[in-house]
Amino acid sequence: MNDLSKSVIFDIGEKNPFGQYFKGQSYLNMLSTEGISVGNVTFEPGCRNNWHIHHADKGGGQILLCTGGNGWYQEWGKEAQPLKAGDVVHIPAGVKHWHGAAKDSWFVHLSLEVPGENTSNEWLEPVSDDDYMNL
Repeated sequence: MNDLSKSVIFDIGEKNPFGQYFKGQSYLNMLSTEGISVGNVTFEPGCRNNWHIHHADKGGGQILLCTGGNGWYQEWGKEAQPLKAGDVVHIPAGVKHWHGAAKDSWFVHLSLEVPGENTSNEWLEPVSDDDYMNL
């Protein structure tokens, strides 16, 4: 993984079983499925997930702990924010968003699903190539 291999903390895992909701290749290593769901997600350069929403009647949402490489996070209607190792992103339930790697960098984050009542994830449309390439 080029220079990113020096900062890899957890094994890369397997090809992401949710790959149909990603543009490009990503990998998933579930670190915990008890109490709080924690996944180590690795994105190849240019890989990003579709727009999506984490729903919950109470609580819920997602926290991203960035551990390697460079990436992007964007909420619907807002400018995309660059991400790097050490950044933390708190995503409340009900917020439409996407995240993924920069065009020229691998990117790794831990994805923590915040516990809540009646939580679910709704996958939406892909991030357009034009919007992504203009970042």
